[in-house]
Amino acid sequence: MRKGALISIGVLMVLVSLGGAWAQNKEKEERMIVSEGRQVSIEYSLYLEDGTLVDSNVGEEPFVYTQGAHQIIPGLESRLEGLKVGDEKKIVVPPEEGYGPIDMNAFKEVDKDKIPPDALKVGTMLEARDEEGNSIPVRIHEIKEDTVIIDFNHPLAGKNLIFDVKILKVE
Repeated sequence: MRKGALISIGVLMVLVSLGGAWAQNKEKEERMIVSEGRQVSIEYSLYLEDGTLVDSNVGEEPFVYTQGAHQIIPGLESRLEGLKVGDEKKIVVPPEEGYGPIDMNAFKEVDKDKIPPDALKVGTMLEARDEEGNSIPVRIHEIKEDTVIIDFNHPLAGKNLIFDVKILKVE
C-alpha cells in the first residue's frame, strides 16, 4: 500500500472518530433541550404588568415539571419548548393562555351573614369549597346592603403574566 493511501485512511479514521464524537455531543445536547416528556427544572419569577411580583423561586428549590404533561399553564409550557439548559427568557403569557379571561358567570351573590364580619372588605380573599371538598380561592368583589358579590375567577384571570425563566436542568 502506498504511503499516501495510509495517510488518507488515517485521516478518514480520524474524521470517522470525530464524527462519532460529534454525534454523541449532538445527542447529549438534544437531551438538554426542553421537549415533550422531558422533566424540566426551572427558576422563575412571575410579575404582573404593573411590576408586582406574584411568585418566585429564585434562591429556592427549582420548580420541576414534565414538558407536555399540562402541569403548568399552556402559554408558559409552549414558550419553554425548545429552550436549552442555561437559557434565560422573559415570557409574556396572555390571559387566554394563562388563567383565562374574566368569566362574568363566576360572580355569585351570597347573603352577607354567610361571610365572617371581619372579612367584609372589597378585595378580601376567602376560601370556598366545591362539591368534592376542594379548596377554591375567592375574592369579595362588592358589598351590598344585605348581600356580597363573590368573585370565583382565579386571582390571575384576565391578567397578562410576565415570567422571567431560567432553564436549570432537563432530564
